[in-house]
Amino acid sequence: MKQCMMTVIENMSLTHDTHRMRLEGDVSAFDAPGQFLDIQLDGRFLRRPISLCDLDYTDQYAREGVLTIIYKVLGEGTEEMTRLEKGAELDVLTGLGNGYDLSDAGTRPLLIGGGVGVPPLYLAAKKLREKDLDVTVILGYNSTDDIFYDDEFRMLGCDAVIATADGSAGVKGFVTDAFRQLDPDFTHFYSCGPEPMLRAVFEEVYKGAGIRGQMSFEERMGCGFGACMGCSIQTKNGSKRICKDGPVLRTEEIAWQIPE
Repeated sequence: MKQCMMTVIENMSLTHDTHRMRLEGDVSAFDAPGQFLDIQLDGRFLRRPISLCDLDYTDQYAREGVLTIIYKVLGEGTEEMTRLEKGAELDVLTGLGNGYDLSDAGTRPLLIGGGVGVPPLYLAAKKLREKDLDVTVILGYNSTDDIFYDDEFRMLGCDAVIATADGSAGVKGFVTDAFRQLDPDFTHFYSCGPEPMLRAVFEEVYKGAGIRGQMSFEERMGCGFGACMGCSIQTKNGSKRICKDGPVLRTEEIAWQIPE
């Protein structure tokens, strides 16, 4: 973890409630896709944790660079973020959390994301494609109006499959419905999204198809770096803090908090 000041160089709308922000500064604390940053907003007691979407270095030492985040407007804090203009300075905690381990990908990895669970998978896909792996992504949204970043995944060379709950684009239904239409010969999967989606993916992909994977969880956070213990959950390996020991957990250690 590192605390630093970062400069807004872009803040734009992608859909009616989803925005992309690019920040420039010290990015040296990040070492894996799936990590997150914590943004301090003026007048707000708690920081806003946002997943890292993309990262590009601007110096040869991998210290300075430009990071991309994608956030959804869910309350007053994220609404305030939409009004930040180019040149604004933000106090940011960087390199938080435990990201995806890409060494387990095998030759045919599958990425599954829903809504604002899509962004952290982009950097994972980018790194996997750099290894010339055959990458498939399933992206789930409510409707056509909510779709973002599907073309960006395709530009990386990924096979991108869209699922919409209302059937207005791609496969009608959820990401699990799209999965059933694919050849399940995947070597590993990476997923991020709301907990009901993750639970369904766990049942369909891990337990049903027997594919091991890694899932990124969301949990309400206080400090964001493991001090307050507020985001602790129970796993098969004991209590873990989502902000520090997660947000990525392996399928073998997940113990769902709500029984079936």
